[in-house]
Amino acid sequence: MYRTNTCGELRLSDAGKEVTLAGWVQRSRKMGGMTFIDLRDRYGITQLVFNEADDASLCGEANKLGREYCIQVKGIVSERQSKNNKIPTGDIEIIAKELNVLSPSLTPPFTIEDNTDGGDDLRMKYRYLDLRREAVRKNLELRHRMTILIRNFLDSQKFMEVETPILIGSTPEGARDFVVPSRMTPGQFYALPQSPQTLKQLLMVAGFDRYFQIAKCFRDEDLRADRQPEFTQIDCEMSFVDQDDVINLFEEMARHLFREIRGVELPKLEQMTWHEAMKRFGSDKPDLRFGMEFVELIDELKGTGSFSVFDEAKYIGGIVVPGCADYSRKQLNELTDFVKRPQVGAHGLVFIKYNTDGTIKSSIDKFYTPEQLQKVKETTGAKDGDLVLILSGDNANKTRVQLCSLRLEMGDRLGLRDKNVFKCLWIIDFPLFEWSDEEQRLMATHHPFTMPNLDDIPLLDEHPEQVRAKAYDFVCNGIEVGGGSLRIHDTQLQEKMFEVLGFTPERAEAQFGFLMNAFKYGAPPHAGLAFGLDRFVSILAGLDSIRDCIAFPKNNSGRDVMLDAPSIIDQKQLDELELKLDVKE
Repeated sequence: MYRTNTCGELRLSDAGKEVTLAGWVQRSRKMGGMTFIDLRDRYGITQLVFNEADDASLCGEANKLGREYCIQVKGIVSERQSKNNKIPTGDIEIIAKELNVLSPSLTPPFTIEDNTDGGDDLRMKYRYLDLRREAVRKNLELRHRMTILIRNFLDSQKFMEVETPILIGSTPEGARDFVVPSRMTPGQFYALPQSPQTLKQLLMVAGFDRYFQIAKCFRDEDLRADRQPEFTQIDCEMSFVDQDDVINLFEEMARHLFREIRGVELPKLEQMTWHEAMKRFGSDKPDLRFGMEFVELIDELKGTGSFSVFDEAKYIGGIVVPGCADYSRKQLNELTDFVKRPQVGAHGLVFIKYNTDGTIKSSIDKFYTPEQLQKVKETTGAKDGDLVLILSGDNANKTRVQLCSLRLEMGDRLGLRDKNVFKCLWIIDFPLFEWSDEEQRLMATHHPFTMPNLDDIPLLDEHPEQVRAKAYDFVCNGIEVGGGSLRIHDTQLQEKMFEVLGFTPERAEAQFGFLMNAFKYGAPPHAGLAFGLDRFVSILAGLDSIRDCIAFPKNNSGRDVMLDAPSIIDQKQLDELELKLDVKE
């Protein structure tokens, strides 16, 4: 046998036992006539001792070992003289009697330590080495534990796990599809699923009642820290339920995960409407770990001075930054530059300092009297020592989004976004439709199968932009972790939805005829939800990016630098697919 024990399980109670361990050389140290080797496997680290006085030849072999050599050692468990209280095995060491090199190693391109010297691209290229690091491995262990907890919880609630196909038909309504050519039907393509949406609805028609799947999904979108071209969803669907049924069940699942993983008891979660979230925080995924709620200042600042920027604005809003009236000109200039960045898009920033001595200093002093600025203080609830930051614009929602970026920036600067604090809520009553500048038409905010609020159905003909969706998002710490909706199960209402979205009957039939036909055979009322597993794990692990909890992620350009993908394929493969590429240099 290669090993009798792992490198993380031996304790002082095992002293005197003969054991065999196998693993990788973390580091070696030569001290006089003794060589010490730290042996690492997935479970921990154990110190090995090679004594020249006992066996010079064996000690000589040990001195030849390099970092990351894969070795097997037989020896006796002994109490360690210089104990290490930083590791669970720190009270013991192994007095080596035999050494077998299972596989030598080149010098690794970066140190296999928690604080490694490898940059992101280098670690991604040698991801199999990066995964040996305890910090990275723990993220994957946490992900594994979460999936087990999720499966067991859903199983206890009578959910059935069903695998749905990866090769499906393309549904362009939504994000961009990854498409796959078919050799047997040249000129035709499969698509990789953006989600199993229509398939899980068909499972409800089939009477499966409660479905779930830890599902791989694919979207050809621009990337960021919380987005990858392929990702994993905890995908669920239920029949004969309303919105409260879904929210209550999955809130309990979230509560279960937080309790088991982090020892945190979530309270009953707040439900906030989309309009309220946008008005108070400028975001449909507000971070509630800190305050700085928006205060509208139209009445206080518009038309009361001679400041044309405010006089011409449709929206003026501010945030109170506690204790920051002592911000320097340099710091305020940095904030102005921040809001002017293209990613934020504001034209400028107004500040008012309410100093601790009761004086007021503002960038608009010459336009407003001290009494008017005092009124702003009263409206915002600012105190002496606080800083008020103000943005304005001719589009209320757009300006609120800009103010949201500023709010989050201040939260980061003041250390208010603690990764060990968790503030979760549900966002409800989303708009059913949103305007797309790119498409120049209304698009479904979530997807075209979302049930309208029944009270708003009469608005579908004349004012579809006012229709609310029976949709809900689970938000934690300013991140959308999951979302779902009640689904349309009535064929006529679904046809009306396609009509509002600009589908011709022929196009609707071509893309979704299979679903529409299924609804004609007794479709039950149904609803669903999907959590982003990668995002959920990253929040519970306290990570900045979902890449760190994915075994083999893509980089920020969507490339797998380890496998060198995507890549050019052989001409023979293209010929078999009857594809011709016209690639411009």
